Amino acid sequence: MKIGPYTLDNNLILAPMAGVTDRPFRQLCKEMGAGLVVSEMLSSNPKVWNTTKSQLRMNHQGESGLRSVQIAGSEPSLMAQAAQFNVDNGAQIIDINMGCPAKKVNKKLAGSALLQQPDLVESIVKAVVEAVNVPVTLKIRTGWDTDNRNGVHIAQIAEANGIQSLAVHGRTRACMYKGNAEYETIRRIKEIISIPVIANGDIITVDDAKEVLSYTGADGIMIGRGAQGNPWIFRQISHFLNTGNYLPEPTIAEKMKVLTQHIKNVQQFYGDPMGVRIARKHVGWYVGKYDIDRTFRSAFNAIDDGESQIEALVAYFSSLPEQGILPAA
Repeated sequence: MKIGPYTLDNNLILAPMAGVTDRPFRQLCKEMGAGLVVSEMLSSNPKVWNTTKSQLRMNHQGESGLRSVQIAGSEPSLMAQAAQFNVDNGAQIIDINMGCPAKKVNKKLAGSALLQQPDLVESIVKAVVEAVNVPVTLKIRTGWDTDNRNGVHIAQIAEANGIQSLAVHGRTRACMYKGNAEYETIRRIKEIISIPVIANGDIITVDDAKEVLSYTGADGIMIGRGAQGNPWIFRQISHFLNTGNYLPEPTIAEKMKVLTQHIKNVQQFYGDPMGVRIARKHVGWYVGKYDIDRTFRSAFNAIDDGESQIEALVAYFSSLPEQGILPAA
């Protein structure tokens, strides 16, 4: 799969997720087989670029592979400025966010709120494409609500104004993350435009990936929540698409090794005390299938130093039987 002049290692992409796809998680998913990883969205408002939060989101030090940076906003001139700023800082692909359904983003007429105003969508896309000499991609939803699924029209605007690939989440803004993703709109978009189309939404397993690619005809898939606590999903899907065979579930020992290294990287990246706090949500995703009664998570969330977090994780995973169920009481 190609985006502009770049050929990806495969057609599996890590979705940008605010508060999740930080540098440690992006690096991990890349190591696990993602063909492209996209940064957390950055505001186009230059007044916030020097905040700690934004500075951490801009940190790509030591990352391998293509650097794709997502920007969000509603003013064409500021979006163009943000695109230029990030390219100057090393971005090789600029991704425009028109898919985020969060209220705090939408109330500023950014994210998926933009789908209500196709003329503004066109102005933003034009401004960003003209501002930079790297490929510009776009992420959208199927529309504002189920009565206004205008994803096909937005896709045509995107292609006509220089967007190099389009990711589509199979829900409207009104759907948020509820219900099942809808792939018919993605299928129609793929039939109508010629740039790469990437299907997103409810891809949690290898079989999900197989079915979505088959039904939509999409060029690639984008995985978000399916990778939380399960970075192996990229390796598993890639292996299946290449061979037709399923990889076995990672062993408990491998899960412990990957998780503890991930948490160490989080702790180092954010420092104290932020790293310890942020580690908790990642651990919650990793152990969810084992810690049914949330006993371990409750205890883990009370730990306030990094070394003790690692010790607790090693002890917990060492107690799990290889079949991946809770040990007997």
